[in-house]
This record gives sequence, structure tokens and C-alpha cells, in this order.
Amino acid sequence: MRDPAALTGASGTDAAETSLGRETMRRVGLHLLPFLFLLYVCAYLDRSNVAIAALQMNRSLHFSATAYGMGASVFFLSYAAFEVPSNIVLARVGARRWIARIMVSWGVIAAATMFVRTPFSFYVLRFLLGAAEAGFFPGVVYYLGQWFPAAWRGRAIARFMVAIPISGAIGGPVGGLLLRLDGIHGLAGWQWLFLLEGLPSIALGIVVLFVLPDRPADARFLTPDQRDWLDQRLLTEQATSSTARSLTATQVLASPMLWMVSAPYLLVNTAGYAYVFWAPMVVRDALQASDVATGVIIGAIALVAAVAGLAAGASSDRHHERCLHAALGASIMSAGFAGAALLPTPLTRIAAFILVPIGSQSFFPGFWCLPGMLLRGTAAAAGIALVNAIGNIGGFVGPNVVGFLVDSTGSTRAPFLVLATMPLLAAGCMVAFKRQAAFAMGPRTGVPPAVAGSEDAA
Repeated sequence: MRDPAALTGASGTDAAETSLGRETMRRVGLHLLPFLFLLYVCAYLDRSNVAIAALQMNRSLHFSATAYGMGASVFFLSYAAFEVPSNIVLARVGARRWIARIMVSWGVIAAATMFVRTPFSFYVLRFLLGAAEAGFFPGVVYYLGQWFPAAWRGRAIARFMVAIPISGAIGGPVGGLLLRLDGIHGLAGWQWLFLLEGLPSIALGIVVLFVLPDRPADARFLTPDQRDWLDQRLLTEQATSSTARSLTATQVLASPMLWMVSAPYLLVNTAGYAYVFWAPMVVRDALQASDVATGVIIGAIALVAAVAGLAAGASSDRHHERCLHAALGASIMSAGFAGAALLPTPLTRIAAFILVPIGSQSFFPGFWCLPGMLLRGTAAAAGIALVNAIGNIGGFVGPNVVGFLVDSTGSTRAPFLVLATMPLLAAGCMVAFKRQAAFAMGPRTGVPPAVAGSEDAA
């Protein structure tokens, strides 16, 4: 294979230093990332606000830990099932129209969760919410790959994914305050929470149609020279990372390497979503805090995790390294669960618990650069969606494991020890990937040899 620097005419770092490149990427980042960040905050609030709602809802509706765990997690069964077809449609019809459809439909269903009365209705609405939201996250990851060259991609993904902890920082305190609306106009506080956090997604879905360009050629916020520079840079990277043969989306889905990449994400997500859906109740019970205080504590923890995620993304880009950064994040996550299970006092256990979201946010930026290093074109849309679909099965497994073990043992110690093993295994996978040729990033461009799908692959 030819030297990537010879193809680009400059290293990834050198290209990043040109005034045209810097200004182009500054404009792309300012125009796209804040808006995509806002969309993901809404998405994550609407999938995870059930954790705050449960502080009232479980008592009001007499849900057991097992029933709550099933309802919280059944979202991920439909979410995983519809990920790949949804992302293939996005690649064909364009991000603008498909993301708008996703947001409006999930907003309607999220708001309708206020009508839950029985475990069965809870399961049905959570299942429908997963089907509606399927394709949003992998669609945006694929979309970012159409706008951000490799030298900027880790930071772009980190800035987008910081919406996860920020949604916790917003959702915790705001959710706690919304619960205080209990009884107003005959609605419980948890019903107000679902209603008022679902409506913004509907409104923003409509806005997407007017402000989100599908591709750089449609970007009115770039000058012609900037559009040409960005198009040429992305095309050069595709040529640099392609093998002699192109693959259809179906062939890429059968790639063993793609399934290997999914394994650590599945392990981290299983542990991570267990944290997301159980952290408010663990914090409340350990510290004997009020609902509002619990929300504030969860929000503060999320802010710390947000800073860690941004730092990890910047470091990953700066060092042109993905696997070891992800491995370190997973290891921190494992230490957090182990400490929460074994430390002797409630305060020290909660202090250790803080390491869980810090670790998960540090894992994501490096990890989510890997699928884009392996795939291109329509095959990339299918492959990224498959990785996310497999990983999000962990969202079903994690909360259910905790619910079952809490009901069985009356304690969080056993489930937390089980969860601690999962990100530790994920860290081992990432270290092993570091030795794989497909992940050996070039020393200058950060672009590896890869399996590439053609732009027009079926």
C-alpha cells in the first residue's frame, strides 16, 4: 500500500495546520456539533429519564425491581432490531429527513409514557420508544464521518457524545424538580416528567428539516474553496484506506472483524446502562437523599464525566491512538463498580461509583473511531449500525441483571461485582485489538489499512 502521506501530499497533522483546513473545520464544527449535541441530549433524556421517574413511579404503580428493570431495558430489544435497516435508509434518503422522522416519532412516544398504568403498558411503550429511536446514534456517527476527516474525528465524536453525561447533568436536577409537580392538574410528578421532556424532541425534529445539510456540497455555511477542500480531503482518505476490493453492506455485516469490534462495546454498554438506570436509586438509598438532591448529585457526577470524555477525545486525536485510550476508560469503569461493591461506607461507595460514568465517557471517543477506520460508504452505515445494535443489547441485559440480583440478594454488592468484570474484559479486547493490523493507525495520518465498502454498495 502506498504511504498515506504521499497520497495526501501532507500528513494529517500538517493538513490540520493549514489556514484553509483550520477555518473549514472550525465552521463545520460550529454549525453541526452544537445542534447534533442538542438532539442527542433530547434523545438520551427520553430514553433514560425513566430512571428519575422511577423514584416516584415504582412506588405509585407498585413496580418490583424486576418489573422496572424489564421495562427500562426492553427499549433496547427493539432499538437493536431496527438499527441496521434504519441506518441503511438514512444513507439512502439523507440524514436530514430521516433524523427528523426519528425525532418526531420518539418524542410522541416518550410523552405518551405518562399514560403507563401496568407493567405490560410500560413494556409496550418502552419497546415502541426503542423502535422509534433506532438509527439515531449510529446515523449521526455515520454522518460525522461524512464531514470530519480522521484528524478531527475523535474530538467531533467526543463533543457529540458528551451529550450523554450532559443529559444526566440536566436530566437529574430538572427531573427532580419536575417530580415536585406531583398532583398539579391531577397528574403525578413522574407523568409531568415524561410529558415535558418528550415535547422538545418533537419541536426539534421539525427544525432538523430546515437546518441540517445532508453533505458538504449542500453546506451554505462553507465557501466554495472550503467545500472543495473538505470534499478532496475526505475522498483522499477513502482512497488511502481502501483495499483492492469493495464490499456490499451484506458482505460487511458478515465480517468477523466487525463482530469482534462489537464485543467490547456490548460489555461496556451492559455495565453502563446498568449504571444509568440504577444510579439514582443507589445514590438516594446510600445517602438518604431527597428526590431533588438525588437529581443534583447525579447531575454533578455527569458533569465530571463530560469533562473526562472531552479530554479523552482530544488525547486520542493528539496521539493518533484509539485502542489504548478506550482500554483505559473501560478499566476505570471496572474499578468504579468494584469499589461500589466492596468499599466499607456509603460515602466511599458513592465516590467509587463516580468512576463508572467517567470511565464509560473516556471509552467512547477512541472506540467510535474504529468502525469508521474499517468501513466506507453505505457499508459504513450498515456496519456502524450493527456495532451499535449489538452493543445496545447490553442495555437490555444490564438493568435486568441488576434487578434480578437485587431482588434475589437484597443488595447491590453481587450485581456490581458481576458488572465490574464486563468493562475489564472489554479493556482486554481493546489491548488485543491494538496488535491487529486493521487497527494499526498510520503514524502520520491516523488512517489504517481497512475493509472498505463502496459508496454505491447495495
